[in-house]
Amino acid sequence: MKKFNIRKVLDGLTAASASSSSASAASAAQPRDNDVVHETLQSEQFQLCKTVRHGFPNQPASMAFDPVQKILAVGTQTGALRLFGRAGVECYCQHEGGAAVIQLQFLINEGALVSALADDSLHLWNLRQKIPAVLHSLKFSRERITYCHLPFQSKWLYIGTERGNIHIVNVESFTLSGYVIMWNKAIELSSKTHPGPVVHISDNPMDEGKLLIGFECGVVVLWDLKCKKADYRYTYDEAIHSVAWHHEGKQFVCSHSDGTLTTWNVRAPAKPLQIITPHGKQPKDGKKPEPCRPILKVEYKTTRAGDPFMVMSGGLSYETMGRRRACLTVMHGKSTAVLEMDTPIVDFLTLCETPYPNDFQEPYAVVVLLEKDLIVIDLGQIGYPAFENPYPFTVHESPVTCCEYFADCPAELIPALYSVGTRQKRQGYSKKEWPVSGGNWGQGAQSYPEIILTGHADGTIKFWDASALMLQVLYKLKTAKVFERGARGKEEKGSVDIVDEDPFAVQTLSWCPESRLLCVAGVSAHVIVYRFSKQEATAEEVQLLEVRMQSDFPGVAAETPDPGGDQSPPPPQSATPTSPQQESPDPPEGPRDNIACLQVRSSPLKQSPGYQVELVVQLVWVSGEPPQPITSLAINSSYGLVVFGNSSGLAVVDFLQKTLLLNLGTADLYSPCEPRQPRSPRKTRQPSAALCDANDGSGASEERCKSPTSAKMSRKISSSNDHDAKDNSFSRSRSSSVASIDRESREALSALAFCESFARKGESWAGPCLLVGTTQGAVGMLSLGLPSPPEQRLVQPASVSSCSTISQLKGAVLTMALLDAAGTLLPPAYEPWYDPNASDEEKERIKRRRPPSPPGSLEGQDSQFALLCSEKQAKVLALPSQTRLYKHSITEASFVLRADVVNMGGANCLMCFCANGHIMALSLPSLRPLLDVNYLPLTDMRIARTFCFSNLGQALYLTSPTEVQRLTYSQETCDNLQEMLSELFTPVETPEAPNRGFFKGLFGGGAQSLDREDLFGETAAGKASRSLAQHIPGPGGMEGMKGAASGVVGDLARARIALDERGQKLSELEDRSAAMMASADSFSKHAHDMMLKYKDKKWYQL
Repeated sequence: MKKFNIRKVLDGLTAASASSSSASAASAAQPRDNDVVHETLQSEQFQLCKTVRHGFPNQPASMAFDPVQKILAVGTQTGALRLFGRAGVECYCQHEGGAAVIQLQFLINEGALVSALADDSLHLWNLRQKIPAVLHSLKFSRERITYCHLPFQSKWLYIGTERGNIHIVNVESFTLSGYVIMWNKAIELSSKTHPGPVVHISDNPMDEGKLLIGFECGVVVLWDLKCKKADYRYTYDEAIHSVAWHHEGKQFVCSHSDGTLTTWNVRAPAKPLQIITPHGKQPKDGKKPEPCRPILKVEYKTTRAGDPFMVMSGGLSYETMGRRRACLTVMHGKSTAVLEMDTPIVDFLTLCETPYPNDFQEPYAVVVLLEKDLIVIDLGQIGYPAFENPYPFTVHESPVTCCEYFADCPAELIPALYSVGTRQKRQGYSKKEWPVSGGNWGQGAQSYPEIILTGHADGTIKFWDASALMLQVLYKLKTAKVFERGARGKEEKGSVDIVDEDPFAVQTLSWCPESRLLCVAGVSAHVIVYRFSKQEATAEEVQLLEVRMQSDFPGVAAETPDPGGDQSPPPPQSATPTSPQQESPDPPEGPRDNIACLQVRSSPLKQSPGYQVELVVQLVWVSGEPPQPITSLAINSSYGLVVFGNSSGLAVVDFLQKTLLLNLGTADLYSPCEPRQPRSPRKTRQPSAALCDANDGSGASEERCKSPTSAKMSRKISSSNDHDAKDNSFSRSRSSSVASIDRESREALSALAFCESFARKGESWAGPCLLVGTTQGAVGMLSLGLPSPPEQRLVQPASVSSCSTISQLKGAVLTMALLDAAGTLLPPAYEPWYDPNASDEEKERIKRRRPPSPPGSLEGQDSQFALLCSEKQAKVLALPSQTRLYKHSITEASFVLRADVVNMGGANCLMCFCANGHIMALSLPSLRPLLDVNYLPLTDMRIARTFCFSNLGQALYLTSPTEVQRLTYSQETCDNLQEMLSELFTPVETPEAPNRGFFKGLFGGGAQSLDREDLFGETAAGKASRSLAQHIPGPGGMEGMKGAASGVVGDLARARIALDERGQKLSELEDRSAAMMASADSFSKHAHDMMLKYKDKKWYQL
């Protein structure tokens, strides 16, 4: 049932009243607009739902593997369940309540999974549908679950508890059996102490009627299920962490808290057969080895042709723990290999050829689940190399600081990025195929290419292929290679760096998929322009441009702007094109001036095929003031310009001529006829997009670019104001402190957009322009003067002229776009991609294919719509008249974090994500509401930084530091989602059981079976206490029907194959039946003839 939200209703009423009043005003001014622009998008075309989740499971806690289906399951500390098969087959589920998943047990080859949670609940998941659902749940109320064990091909699940008791659950009905193994009956009657929780349960591989129970105190009991008594008890002084059987059922191994392994003979409980300390020093005088760290888990796997494998985690000596990280130890025969891991080990599993515990295991790989990674080790090759992981588990290799999503991009992009990315792959992996190979891909995935760009705290940028609901890394760019590492002394570093940690972190980026131009802004106030090339190149020196941007503090910068429109090129002191060798030395005394935060490398830079540096722009210190972080960025390949802004002002750089065209203070954005009114600190304005975890105001794009792990990165640097950063705080209150005054009074650039439009009111011809939006809601237009013949572009200088403000909005400006008279989006002009290292003839041939400019306007008529969206409202203006046509109040109580103009169903719309969790869609140009769903309240700065919309109903955000959540707002995609999702369960025959052999079958030496139904069923064991656990039916029944109905294509194909096979078998049976009937007729005839022959003869005549 949908919850009633009064705030949502009030917001809706306010928005409706605002939009209706604005619409009526617009219709009065322009009565023909609604008739001219026919909007095709309807609210029925929008629906919001999650699609897939990529990346490494955040905070993993447990793991399980189905050896027949080849499916891996990982449970997390937040109650999430991630299932993985072959590359591209993955699934995400979530337990209600969010309790940690302490253990997972597959019903092998049955398409089901049992999960045990820290809240003492058990859940049975149905994996035979594309979206798994819970079939049954069982909630224990009096005892806490510590261990679970489900024997192969058994329906009875053993549950060990903290009290030391063992209960038995029927996994078919998910009900408790009356059969209970009480701790006081399992241990010695003479023992007066409680043995502690159950830490291990397993049945004897050769005798299902014997259950091995391990208690934490060090006691192990072999329990006879039929006789309900303990056969043997094995006692050791140290606590037990895990137990592993030899496949013949005659020996087992225990791992202990002092780093020892004890091997026991089943029939000799008096003392261990062997005691070893794998990582302990053995004293010569025969004393006990020194204690080591606990061996948390051990697995004992046998092979037919050689020595068994013993795999364990932990057990290192206390001396080496400081020098070594977490290790996995593999003991095979006389050799012991210690494999170091980057992060602590959560769990590991040894993958074997057979699912039967009573046969030679033949191990071939070890899956190691780490806190931050998943590694699979090949046991069949010398040196134990790792398999190459096909999953997108490197999203968090360095923390993600920003994210951009491009759906329906040029088709040749992905092959181009893949070709240069394959050269970056590491070597030394196992040559075998990835062993987790279960499941099947979806049938009806999208066919258009999708690319995701992620910027990281270490300065890397990763390009991901996100097509067809999959995610695969294509190419990785390291921006830090441009700079020197550790070139400065400690004293200088402390005073020049504006961030103490992650100085190369990516703040924001701008990418043109058509021209493949990439522009990156970093936290150290630097901008790098890259071009894409398929050929290797060497730059003798990195082209560097240094820019002085004076901070626009009240009382510091000049308040009165220069009159006039045209801006001449700035004086030499504003921008200094230098080479790294010509950088000015650091002055010994006085305030720092003209010093960049990072030092560009001076040695030649060898650049591999892929993205290669074109230009580096660095902001420098000005009179002891550090440069302010870059808050907005845009690049245009057709104009050859890159523009960026911060709280100091705006800079326009010609990256073709490597010159600075414009360096404009924030105050100078306002024309002389519109003097900028100083805002009173006491006046309460609408909150800007800054989420108040920083020290000054900034745009939402800036907030999206903060490092999720470094609070230092989220600090804005100001030598006069150094306040405590409030990390992950979402308070929107404004205090009357000095910090609040500075935050209110400083205006930053929050949005930039190149376009071809009408720079001034009433102009008749469109030309290159730049739209500028600020955190105070002002939107201005700059006119760009480019040389008319394209051949003169590298010779003649470009110019920029300042124009008037075209609109004022509430809140910081987030996005700006232009539409033509039919309501179609007008993308910025771009130049087709050409290889910068190609021949001049090839470059010229490609450059001639320039996209046409938009037509001019007829005298007195508007031919464009300008969409302006801030964190509070959206407006649509008619150009060139600059008349406001539509206005819509998006939110009053909250603020918009991300807004994008996207293509949806052949038309365009505005998508907004608000801090209160609402996702909205507005039609264009009328700003008619199409969608408003309360999806996800802002609970983490990471969501604000990484949420982005793309075309064709696609969106994504980082739901955790390691995981990308994709969603769709398209009704069509939601309807087809079941067909697009991958299948986890595929029909596979269970391998045949091992042959017992003639003599073992004759003399009873093989595996002993047990009729558990006779022991644990209600008839023999009775009913369990109702107060012990509560059965909760899950929604999986109906979901299972939906899932079965959804996979029609696969099911029909399988049914057709099954029918064919059945028909063949029926035809063979019919042939056999006919042959038997013919044989019976023949026999009947012969019998009748014999009867006639001897009918009248006497007995003595025979």
